[in-house]
Amino acid sequence: MTSQQSKDELTQHFLSIRADLRSALDGLSEAQMLEPTIDGWSVKDHLAHMAFWDDLRAADIERISAGYESAWPITVDSDQLNGIVQGARSGLSLKQVMLEFEAARQRVLDAVAAATPRGLDASLYGDPALRTDHDLAHAEYIRSWRRQRGI
Repeated sequence: MTSQQSKDELTQHFLSIRADLRSALDGLSEAQMLEPTIDGWSVKDHLAHMAFWDDLRAADIERISAGYESAWPITVDSDQLNGIVQGARSGLSLKQVMLEFEAARQRVLDAVAAATPRGLDASLYGDPALRTDHDLAHAEYIRSWRRQRGI
């Protein structure tokens, strides 16, 4: 597989899983998106969380493409980091979170487009991984919550 094929496949993957996550959001009101009833998080919190991890992923793609090492080794305690980030971002408005959610994914897509062959080597990544189904997991959390609430 060529570097361009790898970039195209990875880009398509990120677009596809984001489309799935967006479909889980369809029809939710602002009030519903702000309810902290998904294991203590709101839909907004999930989106802020996704934006944070996309920012880390984009930076790592750039870093590794430039010949450096991942700044996020596999030994990072993701649960602890998630708690810190959720606490730090919980006060952001839904409008800001939505902006960051979209902008962070675009940064990932831009980093993939500019990636070197080294930057496409998944073995060089810690957490966040280069290729992930993170969006799909959060889409399922939201869908499950919607089913439980009859939304």
